[in-house]
Amino acid sequence: MIPGSTSNAAPVSRSGLAFAIGAYGLWGFLPVYFIALEPAGPFEIVGWRVLLSLVFCVLLITVTRAWRPFAVLMRDRRVVLTMGLAGVLIFVNWQTYVYATLTNQVVEAALGYFINPIVTVFLGVLVLRERLNVTQWVAVGISIVAVVVLAFGYGQLPWIALVLAFSFGFYGLIKKRVGPKVDAVSGLTLETAWLAPLAIVQLVVVAMTTGLTIGTVGPWHTVLMLMAGVVTAVPLLLFAAASRRLPLIYMGFIQYFAPFIQFLVGVVVLQEPMPPERWIGFGLVWLALIVLTFDLVRGARTARRAGAEPIDEPIEEPI
Repeated sequence: MIPGSTSNAAPVSRSGLAFAIGAYGLWGFLPVYFIALEPAGPFEIVGWRVLLSLVFCVLLITVTRAWRPFAVLMRDRRVVLTMGLAGVLIFVNWQTYVYATLTNQVVEAALGYFINPIVTVFLGVLVLRERLNVTQWVAVGISIVAVVVLAFGYGQLPWIALVLAFSFGFYGLIKKRVGPKVDAVSGLTLETAWLAPLAIVQLVVVAMTTGLTIGTVGPWHTVLMLMAGVVTAVPLLLFAAASRRLPLIYMGFIQYFAPFIQFLVGVVVLQEPMPPERWIGFGLVWLALIVLTFDLVRGARTARRAGAEPIDEPIEEPI
């Protein structure tokens, strides 16, 4: 989680907009990438994603000659342990997301990222003891009603959406604790380094049961699988560049690009069912986001008139 801290009075950077749209656009099309990796299963995909992301980050740190600041982070035991916990949460998030994609539940996965900003606000109350204003409570209340409606529509709790939203919400809280001390590449390096042993065990189990698909399906499949590290790290780098150039309010709007694209992929491309009760549930979620966005805009205008920085609401770093 990287807060956008640029004042709204600052001029809008065109390069910042391009970086932000590029980051959230790439995250939005992740379902298409994971589907292209079939017949690989979610455990194999996530295993390779962890290891190849670690390899890519190590190469990137080497090329940018950033080993010295990274070594300083490694000496901070609290940061290293905190990033280990963040790694566990991101592993749960990745595994759930890839599973949802490969089982034709992209729409529910998109729902998870739609409600994530609301879950983040809710966790702020539960964990950080933050106080919400009336508008924010209205947004939280609408989202709870939406989950009830969607549970009726799905015939069960939308557990995929809830796991994605809460795992990413807690991940964001942890990243907020370490703050600007850990940049995107160093953070991903530490997280994937913690997860590497688990990923190796996971791949060994897959190899001994169903068999690994990498190198056996075809050259394009192998190339796509080997790109997992790049596909993971590049949007993170674009996001980091955008967050340094754009006001918070712009990042707040653009963050909805990713789940919106995912929703379109699920409904239009994969033609996942959308009965009326699901449309009603999604409509309530979107209404809650409109209420939350209204509160963000109002807060930004108040801060601008007061000549101060806008309220430091978190902008999510999607996966």
